[in-house]
Amino acid sequence: MVRHIIIWTLKSDLSEQEKTNALIKAKRGLEGLKGRIDGLEEISVQIDNLESSNADMLLDSTLADEAALAAYQKNPDHLEVAKFIKEITCDRKCIDYLL
Repeated sequence: MVRHIIIWTLKSDLSEQEKTNALIKAKRGLEGLKGRIDGLEEISVQIDNLESSNADMLLDSTLADEAALAAYQKNPDHLEVAKFIKEITCDRKCIDYLL
């Protein structure tokens, strides 16, 4: 099993309403991938952060193995959501590790 975690920061030029709308759309898009991509075991997105947070969105996902991670990253449905996320974010951090 592989754990795939990403943390994003939204662009600062977005209004609060634009940020809220973008976060909801990204969460729905990412969590909507469950059951549509082979090897994607679990996926959740956190957008309701405490004031102490210094990032806006966290993806926490589990995939069957490294091959499943590679397939997920190339999947057209995932790429469509990723394209939107790239448009709204200015920073991305990723950690992948074996469970």
